[in-house]
Amino acid sequence: MRKYIASIFRRDPAAHSVLEILIAYPGVHAVAMHRLSHLLWRLRLRLIARVLSQLTRWLTGIEIHPGALIGNRFFIDHGMGVVIGETAEIGDDCTLYHGVTLGGTTWQREKRHPTLGNDVVVGAGAKVLGPIIIGDGARIGSNSVVVKDVPAGATVVGIPGRIVVPHDDEKSEQRRKMAAKIGFDAYGQTADMPDPVANAVDVMLDHMHALDGKLEQICRALKQSGVELADVALPELDVHHLGDETDVPEQKSKHTEKEGKEEERNT
Repeated sequence: MRKYIASIFRRDPAAHSVLEILIAYPGVHAVAMHRLSHLLWRLRLRLIARVLSQLTRWLTGIEIHPGALIGNRFFIDHGMGVVIGETAEIGDDCTLYHGVTLGGTTWQREKRHPTLGNDVVVGAGAKVLGPIIIGDGARIGSNSVVVKDVPAGATVVGIPGRIVVPHDDEKSEQRRKMAAKIGFDAYGQTADMPDPVANAVDVMLDHMHALDGKLEQICRALKQSGVELADVALPELDVHHLGDETDVPEQKSKHTEKEGKEEERNT
């Protein structure tokens, strides 16, 4: 019990005392009640075990099937809406947040729920479905939907869940330079939590960097061949005023004034 309480203090900075954890943490209550209901399940007192698990669900908002196998120091933070299926298996030191579902994808009486290794963290609202294996130390991002195996130490985000590949340092530096050159910053986010728009911008920046390199090679080759090329400075992009409509009425008024003067001349 001491190790369990200590592990909660490490994972939840909002915990201030042992008494608070024992009294006011529904995740702790749900896991404790599950230990009892799982024992009853193994003793084949399954109706009593199910009734106890449903009582726990009513009291805590956390539904853990009594048949689920749960390791040591398992912590459910906040807890409301967590659902753990009958054939789910959870290793030691795992953490689940509210709204997580460890669900099944078949109606057959077989292994149909996920298996979590040790030290796995599943973010709020994530759905881990089917008899898949989540490796030790894996991280599942909030609201992700995971239906395939996840290797140890990997981070998964998105719908469907995809493994995040760390950014290559050299490419990231190239993208930062190109973004600074055109006046655009696409990096107001953590490197390991990308979104589709940021990925598309990354591809465009890579393409622009490659084009710049080819143009420099062409200009260098032309100069070596004796062709004189004028140095043309590229205009700066004022991206902060793109789509700014403050100048539109002024442009329209100038245009109408010009048309009025032309009509006067014609008359």
